[in-house]
Amino acid sequence: MKTDFEENSWVINYSPENYSNHKFSLESDLLLSKGDKSITWVNTYGLDYMEEFRQMVNGNNLDDFLLRLLLNQKMGNKVIVLEDQLFIAARILKTEHDTMESEQMYFVVSKDFNWCIQEKWGDHFDWIRQRIFENKGIIRKKRADYLLFFILETLITNYKDKYEETVIMENALDAIVKREPTPEFMFEVEQKKAVIQDFKKAAQGLRDIIIKLERVQVKGFHTKYFSELREQINGLIADIDSDIMELESQINLFFSVQGHRLNEVMKTLTIFSVVFIPLTFLAGIYGMNFENMPELRSPYGYFILLGVMLIVTIISIVIFKRKKWF
Repeated sequence: MKTDFEENSWVINYSPENYSNHKFSLESDLLLSKGDKSITWVNTYGLDYMEEFRQMVNGNNLDDFLLRLLLNQKMGNKVIVLEDQLFIAARILKTEHDTMESEQMYFVVSKDFNWCIQEKWGDHFDWIRQRIFENKGIIRKKRADYLLFFILETLITNYKDKYEETVIMENALDAIVKREPTPEFMFEVEQKKAVIQDFKKAAQGLRDIIIKLERVQVKGFHTKYFSELREQINGLIADIDSDIMELESQINLFFSVQGHRLNEVMKTLTIFSVVFIPLTFLAGIYGMNFENMPELRSPYGYFILLGVMLIVTIISIVIFKRKKWF
């Protein structure tokens, strides 16, 4: 009966002539290095298999320091050179779903095997497997370093595709016309900034790994492939930085326009207030009930007061017009 480790592990062994693909078996597939020209690629989904990990390490005479490294499930991004092997830890974004989750991913790489361990189920490597099965390109003629290059290149491509799909920078003028600075809008802006920062953090982590891979010296491991990856990841980070600047610019422009709108409203209210202040003053004077107010007994007093109010209003409007206050 297969263990959970075996149920959640697959092995592909390939060479220029042929390949095999099946579920992993500790009994028949324990040996990663076959001693021939073939490359072994093992995919394990899950990190809670320390006893099986121990069997893998001891059965392949790997450095037992790997067990301590695999115990640390929150390692982040590291490249550690062991004897004839590389240990790579990467904190990557899961781009299969709308929710931006992250997972820890490990690689144990030698010249003729690549053991890939992922915290969660699922990946985007089917296209690589298909190239192996159909013998497309040169992947079956290359060593495990080329397979690692393909895997990292796939991660970068998925980041680019998911980033373009998720982070669509809205037109600034459309946002200004259609949106109001409500709490919901501010929450939406903060969410977008958080998603962009998640992508940037993940991309920077991959860039650090690629830069370290360019400098490692491991027997049978070629680093020439990773220069192209560095250019790709630097391009993605540049796009993210550009979008961050654009988003900040849009936010500043948005609130500048909203502040201008508020100033226009306040100016309009102020003009109305200034126009009505003298009218209110006149109405207040003649609203007093003193007996010795001759205008109160004038048969034309009401119309004279209305005329004075109209003249005062016209004069105020003319003054505002000349000063270009509206």
